Amino acid sequence: MEARNRPIGVFDSGVGGLTVAHAIRQTLPGERIIYFGDTAHLPYGDKSEEAIRSYSRRITEFLIGYDAKLVLIACNSASASAYESLLEEFGDRILILDVINPVVEYVSARNYGKLGVIGTKRTISSGTYEKKIHQAAPSTSVVSLATPLLVPMIEEGFIFDDISNAIIRTYLSDSRLQQLNALILGCTHYPIIRNQISKFFNFDVEVVDSARIVASRLKETLIRHDLVNTGGTGEDLFFVSDYTEYFEKIARMFFESTINLQKADIWS
Repeated sequence: MEARNRPIGVFDSGVGGLTVAHAIRQTLPGERIIYFGDTAHLPYGDKSEEAIRSYSRRITEFLIGYDAKLVLIACNSASASAYESLLEEFGDRILILDVINPVVEYVSARNYGKLGVIGTKRTISSGTYEKKIHQAAPSTSVVSLATPLLVPMIEEGFIFDDISNAIIRTYLSDSRLQQLNALILGCTHYPIIRNQISKFFNFDVEVVDSARIVASRLKETLIRHDLVNTGGTGEDLFFVSDYTEYFEKIARMFFESTINLQKADIWS
């Protein structure tokens, strides 16, 4: 297959990366997407760095097997733990992008006074956002908060209800997140509840949605490498390592059509 017409591989621990895949579809309507949601191991946020690297390595191999021209790590925990190792192992064979570096560049260019980051335990404990932003924008104060209940809450379908509102309110009331100029959603699941988060702050705080930022970076990368699809899309494929009805429901919501969802047990 001509290089331009090969698909884009995207992976996440579950439904969160669908926010990025949806942004890719809006930004690059001519591209075909191969998506892998590692629902058998979600959430990644409470897994060890070694485990996440192992999962990410195997998924990348799977996507390369589908002739992907680029692999996007649509997961902050995997980006923090496995991006460098995937680059080292596969970087000479395929383009690899993460979701952290594009967001860091975006916020660093805006010189915020105080910036908040919420994410999984793994993403926050890695300190990746704080280190990278401090290097790029030393005058910006960065505060981080682990919000581990948000991913399972979203994966279980508790959104736009009293349960989700109570959990969101409890986390965002933390004193560290007071007087923010902007808040990074450091998990690709979180854009699903972006409006609830914005509402908590009375829409006075910029809520940074990584999905659109990353999709723009992906487009720039494809243009730079002359890999923008010019031959039509073909069918998007969606794989999960463990089937859940909620995954299919969310995927259909984002892509507004019947999707080709298959279970792929790549761990056997």
